[in-house]
Amino acid sequence: MKHILEIEALQARVTEADKAILHGVSLTLGAGELHAIMGPNGAGKSTLGYTLAGREGYEVTGGSVKFLGEDLLTQEPDERARAGVFLAFQYPVELPGVNVATFLRTALNAHRTAHGEAELDALAFVKLCRAAMAELHMPESFLTRNVNAGFSGGEKKRFEILQMALLQPRLAILDETDSGLDIDALRIVAAGVNALRTPSNAFLVITHYQRLLEYLKPTHVHIMAAGKIVRSGGPELAIQLEAEGYDSLLGNAA
Repeated sequence: MKHILEIEALQARVTEADKAILHGVSLTLGAGELHAIMGPNGAGKSTLGYTLAGREGYEVTGGSVKFLGEDLLTQEPDERARAGVFLAFQYPVELPGVNVATFLRTALNAHRTAHGEAELDALAFVKLCRAAMAELHMPESFLTRNVNAGFSGGEKKRFEILQMALLQPRLAILDETDSGLDIDALRIVAAGVNALRTPSNAFLVITHYQRLLEYLKPTHVHIMAAGKIVRSGGPELAIQLEAEGYDSLLGNAA
């Protein structure tokens, strides 16, 4: 099986706080796999996602990361995105004055150009976008709004799934996508993620709760604590965590 992502002994720090967060994370994601990262607050889960995406303010101090066999850490954030890395934020930012349709078409055409494909004209883009939106139960009027401005929590998360549906990333990192969602919105978002899973891509899902994983059915589950992965297993590990809590499992790991 071809590896999508290979992380070896990754160390990273938050530059503003001058604080080391990741202390040797090693993880391999194969094609077609969905890995869930769970752990208490401050474990380093979001830092891992931000570091992989190249977010400003997170500095790698050791280790290596390969994406599709290439050194990911030498690439700028926009290069990583064009290569097929997508990060869905826990709290997506609002972009007042930036139209949703313009934002999506610009991102999609930049991605297509980077891969040697022709840009989509307005008609072709709208047709493609409408089909994807219908799957996510998003009204067409959504395209006339400004990016995340006045969106509910569920709308923000569905918008990120819509971006993934259009961009078709090889690696999608979901940072607590279930945060703030009611059960109906959670089901819609999970269904959107499941529809995007293919034998040629991989997902890294950061979450606190088993309820999202009930819908996503991960192939692997990892528990992070103090900047390291301390336990790994299958879906049963998340069920055990739900039943016993972090104290029990982390105590056993120690």
